[in-house]
Amino acid sequence: MAVQFVSLSEFSQSIQDGDRLVLGGFIGAVVPEALEKAIGARFRDEGHPRNLSLYFAAGQGDSAQRAVNNLAEEGLVSFVIGGHWGLIPKLQKLANEEKITGYNLPQGIIAHLMRDTAAGKPGTISHVGLGTFVDPRIEGGKINSATKDDWVDVITIHNKEYLFYKRLDANIALLRGTTADDNGNITMEDECLFVENLAAAQMVKNNGGRVIVQVKRRVKAGTLEPQQVRIPGILVDMVVIADNEADHMQTFAEQQNDAYCRLTPKAEQTISPIKLDAKKVVARRAAQELKRGAILNLGIGLPEYIATVVDEEGQGGELNLTVEPGAIGGTPAGGLSFGASANPEAIITQDQQFDFYDGGGIDQAFLGLAECDKTGDLNVSRFGTKIPGCGGFINITQNAKEVFFCGTFTAGKFDIHVADGKLIINRDGDIIKFIEKVQQITFSAKTANENRKPVLYITERAVFRLIPQGLELIEIAPGVDLQKDVLGKMSFIPQISPDLKVMDEAIFYDRPIGLTLK
Repeated sequence: MAVQFVSLSEFSQSIQDGDRLVLGGFIGAVVPEALEKAIGARFRDEGHPRNLSLYFAAGQGDSAQRAVNNLAEEGLVSFVIGGHWGLIPKLQKLANEEKITGYNLPQGIIAHLMRDTAAGKPGTISHVGLGTFVDPRIEGGKINSATKDDWVDVITIHNKEYLFYKRLDANIALLRGTTADDNGNITMEDECLFVENLAAAQMVKNNGGRVIVQVKRRVKAGTLEPQQVRIPGILVDMVVIADNEADHMQTFAEQQNDAYCRLTPKAEQTISPIKLDAKKVVARRAAQELKRGAILNLGIGLPEYIATVVDEEGQGGELNLTVEPGAIGGTPAGGLSFGASANPEAIITQDQQFDFYDGGGIDQAFLGLAECDKTGDLNVSRFGTKIPGCGGFINITQNAKEVFFCGTFTAGKFDIHVADGKLIINRDGDIIKFIEKVQQITFSAKTANENRKPVLYITERAVFRLIPQGLELIEIAPGVDLQKDVLGKMSFIPQISPDLKVMDEAIFYDRPIGLTLK
């Protein structure tokens, strides 16, 4: 059947009760915002469609109204499999109130499930998730107690354990591109990422479902360069042209930044040093672990400071930065543009990027440190009723050759100064991050030790390394008291290295530290 070009109203009426939707996008990039808004608006007007299932790999939203937040309505949604939930608080609320069921699975696994389902496979076999809350011997990735069925199984192949993730059964794909021709061929020239659009379209088409794509414009058949087509027209059933620019922003922070998607002149940058505070101390200490030529992943939040510190030290050109949705090289963006990179050297699909990641392609990964226990396990995915989700954290931390967790030692409001080569703690944060037992295991220290993975936990006042017995304290900041400022702010006593050192004093002066990559 020929592709249909339809209005938003016609599209929304085509979604039926019980449909199972795979949603494309990464935060605000490549999100079919107009389509999702139209479904939400119809539900509020008519009470239909109802009982939708949602599948998405990456976090999609702005913590308020956009992306998946358009669909987070009681009755509209009944089931969800998502990689990152932090940007969709209304969906978290429905999960906490057990008004929906579902799973939080690793972002890379969900991207691979789309591709494997498209290929007719029964699911995805992977080592990713072993020992974490996704492991069915722990929680099985279930989002709440109302979720009863197992989506993940443990299997053994050649005497080695793996996890088996069941295939997806989506029958609708809501995706986004830039241009569609009359035959439904889709290019993505203005998009900053390709995410897993092709895999999702192939999956749904092979499931006997419908692929629906939001675009900016329509052109005549035969006018698109074939190498630029990212979703072939044979996979596309319906196209909707977004009339409202606000519904087709390149990211949720920027309408269009050409540096994210095509060759542009690199702007001369005047680097203004960031304030010397606790976070910068962490970033400086982490930067001292960087190896020249290493392939890197820097997580969102505090690890983003590392690139800034390296730029200040005149070493920025030495970093090989990658971002999990597919950008390689360039300068990763932050905030609601996270996922995009300015002047990247290449952009590949998200499932391809996780092929590289899961096979051990990352040399060094620097990610956030939220909650850590005496074994070295980390939790970044669940805190009471807050469900950030694991995103790509499990894929990245289980497979990078070296892992560095970066964060302040405590959380909450604190008053910490850095001056004259010392750390001065006037008032500490009231939330202890080094606790007896984490609520949820997002990083498994046991698995890391079995794989002999080097792991450091870097804070502004102490540095720990992972050993078979748990955490070992190997450095403390100049000016801090070991008992009062470190051990007294932990719920357990770590191993203390007989070679306990003072952190490099250069980090604590408001001047360049003379960073040299290893």
